Amino acid sequence: MNRFKSALLLLPLVVAAGQAVAAEVPVSNGGLLEEFLAGPMAGVQDVVFAVRYPGSPSKDGHWYANFGYYGPDAGRKAYGEGGRLAKLNLRTGKLSTLLEDAAGGVRDPQVHYEGSRILFSYRKGGSSNYHLYEINADGTGLRQLTDGPYDDIEPAYLPGGGIVFVSSRCKRWVNCWLTQVAVLYRCDADGRNVRPISSNNEQDNTPWPLPDGRLMYTRWEYVDRSQVDYHHLWSCNPDGTGQSILFGNLHPGTLMIDAKPIAGSEKLVSIFSPGHGRREHEGAIAVVDTRGGPDAKSLARPVTTGKDFRDPWAFSENAFMAARGASLVLVNGEGVVQEIFRLPAADLGRKLQLHEPRPLVVHTREHLIPSRVDPAQATGRLILSDVYRGRNMAGVNPGDIKKLLVLETLPMPVHFTGGMEPISFGGTFTLERVVGTVPVEPDGSAYFELPALRSFFLVALDRNDLSVKRMQSFLTVQPGETTSCTGCHEDRVQAPPSRDLLMALKRAPSRIEPITDVPDVLDFPRDIQPILNRNCVRCHDYDKRQGGVILSADRGPVYSHSYFTLTIRGQLADGRNRAQSNYPPRALGSAASLLLRKLGQEHYGVNATPTERKIVRLWIDSGAAYPGTYAALGTGMIGSYTENQLERQDLAWPATKESMAAIGQRCGGCHGPEMPLPLSASDDLKLPPWDALKVSDHRRRFSRHLVYNLTRPEKSMMLLAPLSRESGGYGLCRSEVFRDTSDAGYQTILAAIQRAKQSLDETKRFDMPNFRPRADWVREMKRFGMLPERLNPEQPVDYYAVERAYWESLWHLPVSNQP
Repeated sequence: MNRFKSALLLLPLVVAAGQAVAAEVPVSNGGLLEEFLAGPMAGVQDVVFAVRYPGSPSKDGHWYANFGYYGPDAGRKAYGEGGRLAKLNLRTGKLSTLLEDAAGGVRDPQVHYEGSRILFSYRKGGSSNYHLYEINADGTGLRQLTDGPYDDIEPAYLPGGGIVFVSSRCKRWVNCWLTQVAVLYRCDADGRNVRPISSNNEQDNTPWPLPDGRLMYTRWEYVDRSQVDYHHLWSCNPDGTGQSILFGNLHPGTLMIDAKPIAGSEKLVSIFSPGHGRREHEGAIAVVDTRGGPDAKSLARPVTTGKDFRDPWAFSENAFMAARGASLVLVNGEGVVQEIFRLPAADLGRKLQLHEPRPLVVHTREHLIPSRVDPAQATGRLILSDVYRGRNMAGVNPGDIKKLLVLETLPMPVHFTGGMEPISFGGTFTLERVVGTVPVEPDGSAYFELPALRSFFLVALDRNDLSVKRMQSFLTVQPGETTSCTGCHEDRVQAPPSRDLLMALKRAPSRIEPITDVPDVLDFPRDIQPILNRNCVRCHDYDKRQGGVILSADRGPVYSHSYFTLTIRGQLADGRNRAQSNYPPRALGSAASLLLRKLGQEHYGVNATPTERKIVRLWIDSGAAYPGTYAALGTGMIGSYTENQLERQDLAWPATKESMAAIGQRCGGCHGPEMPLPLSASDDLKLPPWDALKVSDHRRRFSRHLVYNLTRPEKSMMLLAPLSRESGGYGLCRSEVFRDTSDAGYQTILAAIQRAKQSLDETKRFDMPNFRPRADWVREMKRFGMLPERLNPEQPVDYYAVERAYWESLWHLPVSNQP
């Protein structure tokens, strides 16, 4: 491998458009470069690339966290300073700086079909947002295309003259992290008529045209499954219609990103970034043959063993160019790597990296697909051919499925941690809205309207309205679009059998029938706990603890005891946060949830009303969340990750420390390493919460979410279990621990729990009187125009109503109704 030492290249701090600076730099000779320039790269003279600071200073940083600011601290940016757009002549070594900004950022260059212009994202020094710019290939004619308080990144030219890109104009945040989301948008060539073509709750990334005119892009999603495993390749038409999986969605564990077609081939080159993805898309270069369908995992071939490559470009199936740290490299089909250029030492000292290398060449426009979107329409239509056709449908017979439940995943306005707490314990990160139902015809077909540009998923229901099969993904229709699917998790490489005209198509499309007697966004304390109070608590409270189960509304450190008990005892079948898809029929949701069965008379005469059962059923099928508002995030969680709450928890530390010592002294002899159990432990089960059901019942009973009662501290299991029965306790220990409540150890533990209760009473939880959301939530709602800029800090906020207004503000408005 022919390597070289780069010379120092001193450039001015800011180079404006039209002031391109050139210098001669060493370019590696021989090896792959000589071979490629004589072969698949014969027409290549220049390569353009971006130079910038990586999005995260940590190598473990998330691939998407490279724009905007962090939720808990708007002053903490997800980008660094220093950016340059450069052009390198591979034959002469001439390096030209087209644009440089020492305090700004440059990223995502894309060469126009004519090879004379470069489209890129640029954040000017002193500003906070990336916008789209275009510049001539000689560094002249810089012009700004988009603006506003949003980030527009990862653009690509479209064959019809427009531009596709991803943007934070969607006004939402990552559901499992502290940064903002960007999804697919498009605009005209001059930056006008910006409009969304995606409704994703999470990131879309790196859109790129395919030769047939479709777009491929990376879509991250997690509907009722793991948040760190499903970010694969999808496709759609340039107008956003026809969104469909392209490759990988059934195979968890890899981020597939920066995909591009291989010229003269039906294959793709992509970065396969391990696990949940690495900083700035780093991973292995892979070649994907999509002709075997989206699930043919064996048709993805890794090219490199190293997993620190970025932004690959394919000249052929055996000739690739990529970025690697501060270097520009070539790679052949056997994985041999040659470094042909490295950034100068001055850049290395500033920790700048080389990104997005593209050949500056003329290239052919892709096939032009006419638009099927009618912006004047409020809805689109979906045709389902046969709900019974699909994989893993054993045991579902014709006629079993009567309707489809339509659910909507709701965007998150801000986030503060990497966890789902307190939205669920080990389950959903996302609130799900009950939209209504549509009928399924006897032949298994359905035809219905959906509001455009919103994220929906479907649950097949039987004659008792119980779940049969769950989608675990989401779909979107564009305004005026009519799209279709074959069945339920159907095989994507098999055409549907010929059949008579679908029964559903013999009529007009169904409109969603709303469910009017149940809240559309359900809230456990408000909607479910009263049902438990009426039907369950008489047997499952602290005074009558049948089966050792507590279903009272008493508050634990993060959740109510009833909510945590239902979760940890497996009474809810909600999918959890697992890397698993396409469950067997009736394995998820209301049909598989034990709680719903126990609300019938067969369970010790319980006789919940039909309305009560309906509310519980829809709560389970809509994800079984604890709060019905994102305003609950980062609040009311004693001993949790959130900075404000930890700060409050520090006030209780002396009492907590003393109680831990008392617990260790009085309980550790029998319970060993499970004691002492700190009140502020982040996860006392020592397992991810979605795997908590795997632990033994013995360990489960000692979760801090159950043993500490912050509503009635004296009713804490940590006190009642070892307290003698004569003194009002349960006397569950083999030997006497607390004879009575005057015991010094008992009083020490009680004091710590009382102090935690005091802290919760002061900071509030979403279901407590006078609760007020975090200042960060208020900040974002002001930014989105949902709250007045000069809101009185003492003024009450109806956070349920404000969030509803926020969600509705994101809905598509037909053109004729737009201001």
